[in-house]
Amino acid sequence: MNVKTGLSKGMNHAQTAPAFLSVWDMHAYYGESYIVQGISFNVHEGEILALLGRNGAGKTTTLRSIARMDEPEVRHGEIWLDHQPLHRMKSHEASQLGLGLVPEDRRIIAGLTVEENLKLAQISPPIGWSLERLYNLFPRLGERRLQEGVTLSGGEQQMLSIARALARDIKVLLLDEPYEGLAPVIVDEIEKTLRIIKEQGMTTIIVEQNAVRALKLADRAVILDTGGIVFDGTAAEVLENEELRSEYLAI
Repeated sequence: MNVKTGLSKGMNHAQTAPAFLSVWDMHAYYGESYIVQGISFNVHEGEILALLGRNGAGKTTTLRSIARMDEPEVRHGEIWLDHQPLHRMKSHEASQLGLGLVPEDRRIIAGLTVEENLKLAQISPPIGWSLERLYNLFPRLGERRLQEGVTLSGGEQQMLSIARALARDIKVLLLDEPYEGLAPVIVDEIEKTLRIIKEQGMTTIIVEQNAVRALKLADRAVILDTGGIVFDGTAAEVLENEELRSEYLAI
């Protein structure tokens, strides 16, 4: 594990801390491109973890590997969720176990209303939050429940994508660039929602280029650089460490 000298306070705790989701010595490839190079980290139940790094550091690859998507290919390592071996599963099995991935492109289904998008997520078990509860969490979606999903604004589509994940009975929410292209006022709304979800005991991993906002939201942070971990510690430590932020996050 690559930890920069002088940053030992933020060393990787994957060997010692109790974990809800655990990634151990994971190596992931796109074709022959070696992207994630032997990383290990833990996520604790009910916390928000910010997974950060510059473009190309391996953040989205890590998220997709945890979600067991067809690409990238995990060639070595283990991924455990609540004592279950995710590394032996396909994406649909990981989803049934409780992983909810909200991809950067949101994947709203064309031709379906907001409500139909949500109902489709609940077509088979395990079913999560009720429509009423989701509309309480996202009042904008309730107001637009009969509107075609793809005609919503970018922020509303992001809300729908998160709501669709919560419509399943999930244990871990994986968010890939949820603030991308959104106005600050909409980011405020989404952050407020993520805090409410956390209060309900939800575990969240957020990949986000807007590192400062992600760090202010998160409990802990893992920073990647060229496929390896260079920091694993509290989000507050990163906010306080100008040298670390400058070198690995350019902020």
